[in-house]
Order: sequence, then C-alpha cells, then structure tokens
Amino acid sequence: MIDRRTLLATAGVAAAGLAAPHLARAAAPFRQPPLPYAEDALAPAISARTVGLHYGKHHKAYFDKLNALVAGKPYAEMELEEVIRRAKADNAVPVFNNAGQAWNHNFYWQQFKDGPAVPPAVLVEAATRDFGGIDPLKAKIVEVADGVFGTGWAWLVADNGKLEVLGLQDAGNPIAEGKTPLLGIDVWEHAYYLDWENRRTAHVKALLDERVNWAFVGDRLAGASPG
Repeated sequence: MIDRRTLLATAGVAAAGLAAPHLARAAAPFRQPPLPYAEDALAPAISARTVGLHYGKHHKAYFDKLNALVAGKPYAEMELEEVIRRAKADNAVPVFNNAGQAWNHNFYWQQFKDGPAVPPAVLVEAATRDFGGIDPLKAKIVEVADGVFGTGWAWLVADNGKLEVLGLQDAGNPIAEGKTPLLGIDVWEHAYYLDWENRRTAHVKALLDERVNWAFVGDRLAGASPG
C-alpha cells in the first residue's frame, strides 16, 4: 500500500485544478514534488537552463531549509499549508519564508502543465465582471508584477467570490492572507533573468499568453466559488 506521504509527493495533476495544494500537504520531512514535465517543456518563455536551476536548486533549497528548521518542532507534524498559517501567526519568519516558497513553487510548476489553454467560461465571466475581460485581467497581473519591488510574487486570487490581483513581497502567500490562490507569477530574478535579463514585464506577458494553463486557473476558481 502506498503511504500518504509518498502518494502526495508523487501525485500528478490527475485531479486537475486542485492538484497543486494537495501535492504540498504532507507533514515533515517535506518532499519536493517531481517536476510535472521535462525541463525544456516551457521554452522559450522559460528555458531548460532556467527550469533546471529554478526547480533543481532554488525550489529544492526551500524544502531542505524548511526540514532543517522544523526538525523536532511542532511544525514538523503539520501539513505544509498549516505551517504557513501558523508560522505567519507566530512571526516565525525563517519558517514562514521557506514553507511559503516551497508551497509557492509547487503551485507555480503545476499551473503551466498542459498549457496554454483557453480560459473556461467560469473564468471569463469572473474576469469580465471584475476586470472587464481576460485581456484587462492579464494587463492587471502584468502591472502588479511590475510593481513588486525587488523580490516577490504576483497572485490572482479568489476572495469572497471575487477576483483580486495581489503583489506580495518575498515569500508572500495568499493562504496566509486568507485568500484562495488561482495563479502565481514568480518575479524573483532567478525565475527569469537568464532568459529575459531585466525585462520582467515581457517575461510575465509571455507566461500569461504562452504558458499558463487557464483551465487549471478556472478549475481552482470553480472550486473556490461559494456554494
């Protein structure tokens, strides 16, 4: 029988839009999920070299550091999302940063699998209601991503039935803000600099147009909708 941790660490996206959070929920030792595609699958928006360094070095390091930080502590018995919430409440900054970045990157890689995809009706309707359409929504994400000073993330979230775009610094995570993440764009330099140098905005536009699986985003929105 496959135990819970092994199942969660190796699961793919058979559950479609809600797969990413479940990949992140096993208690310590926290395990980095496998990359859901080959390293060259996101080129040219993200090169194989960038994926190799980003996933194989940066993402892995967050898991390694988190496991070292929580060893022998109550955090080690929690699921990853609960570590994020509890560390935020405890002001345990190193734990929060590494747990947040571990989860953020689990989500990040999953949202590109099988992309690009046409935005489903549920997402088009919400984007039209809250932003005037999919293109204005993309423009808002680009604007917010460009406005993140230094390192951080641009997040599309669901909050009380509405869409919102957040710019969060460093390991910022919507879960800690009580919101449901739908899409997350990493604007740390390690995510894009080898391929795009200082052209962060062009990188974000390329991801939104060429790599995001909007069906994944729509499935998560449908799962977050009231009722």
